[in-house]
Amino acid sequence: MRTRIIHPLAPVYDKNSRVLVLGTMPSPKSREFGFYYSNPQNRFWRILAELYREALPCTKEEKKAFLLWHHIALWDVLKSCEIEGADDASIRNPVPNNIAGLLKETGICTVFTTGTKASLLYRRFCRTATGIDAIALPSTSPANCRNWTYETLLAAYRVLRKYTG
Repeated sequence: MRTRIIHPLAPVYDKNSRVLVLGTMPSPKSREFGFYYSNPQNRFWRILAELYREALPCTKEEKKAFLLWHHIALWDVLKSCEIEGADDASIRNPVPNNIAGLLKETGICTVFTTGTKASLLYRRFCRTATGIDAIALPSTSPANCRNWTYETLLAAYRVLRKYTG
């Protein structure tokens, strides 16, 4: 059953953020936990921890500190939508977040999207306002395990290091 979801999470960023990583909309597990990529099967945090050779951040506070330390801002393309569970393919009636407004508050010049749907939605709703083409990264979702192994995801996400040091 499709449910109307209003994005419940604030963006994570500060004045030192250099890149913005955008998903589509927090999953039910992430909304329940109150932070991004909180499904234990999602590989996002494991990939970042290995990429930056750090311990896996576990709490919301550790995750936020990890992102800010590495100059990574995190948010989602959508402010609201109708969606079935965590299925991006089911998204209907999307309303975008004000990505351009967030970029004006920071020095961010590079935007990444995680997953095909986030890339499509960013191009459709945000690209003109931001003036920045997004670099598409594969989804770290457990639903994407057949298409992207852990090793191929890690290789794809290495591009973040180029922009964050």
